[in-house]
Amino acid sequence: MASGGFQDMGSLLRQAQEMQRGLQRMQEELGQKRIEASAGGGVVTAVVSGQGELLRLSIRRDIVDPREVGALEDAVVAAVSAAQREAARVKQEQVERLTGGMVPPGYC
Repeated sequence: MASGGFQDMGSLLRQAQEMQRGLQRMQEELGQKRIEASAGGGVVTAVVSGQGELLRLSIRRDIVDPREVGALEDAVVAAVSAAQREAARVKQEQVERLTGGMVPPGYC
């Protein structure tokens, strides 16, 4: 009976290692993903990695008016926030798919 317990423990350890490798691959894949979101009717567009890192920010040139800087700043914040939320959702989805719904601490 004791040896069966060791076999079960070994199987559990292999599964944990396999899950860890899968999570590492997923992190690498998320780093390659590009997620785009816009705000202000397309005035500002932000692109983030699948890990939420801001990669690019675009502002339509025809809307830049020195008197409207405050509105532009709000649109920038909204676009970046939307892109980061979407990246977090994509990451959560992939972690859950990989782990069967069990999310290890620190992955989302």
